[in-house]
Amino acid sequence: MTTADMAKQLQMETLVDAGSDREVTGGYCGDLLSWVMGRAHEGDAWITVMGNLNAVAVAVLADAACIILSESSVLDDDAKARAIQQEVPVYRSGENTFSLCCKLGRLLDV
Repeated sequence: MTTADMAKQLQMETLVDAGSDREVTGGYCGDLLSWVMGRAHEGDAWITVMGNLNAVAVAVLADAACIILSESSVLDDDAKARAIQQEVPVYRSGENTFSLCCKLGRLLDV
């Protein structure tokens, strides 16, 4: 499924629409950027509360399909500009991280 399809099914707010045709092949959850950088896989929808410039850089390095900000986390202006430039879709959900991970897992049938 594409990131846009995932966002619609999980009723998430779209913060950055660029690259929303990326395929989601898995999921990863974490907030320690160096940890995520070494463990997230290409095509993962990355769930985090980190909405800063460094999070976008990690998503690009890991080739994540998108960033999902859980718990209504904020995407700062610099990060939004970089996500647009790098074509990294960014979504936001009011769900807590655990609930969102469970819903994404069911959606991906993992």
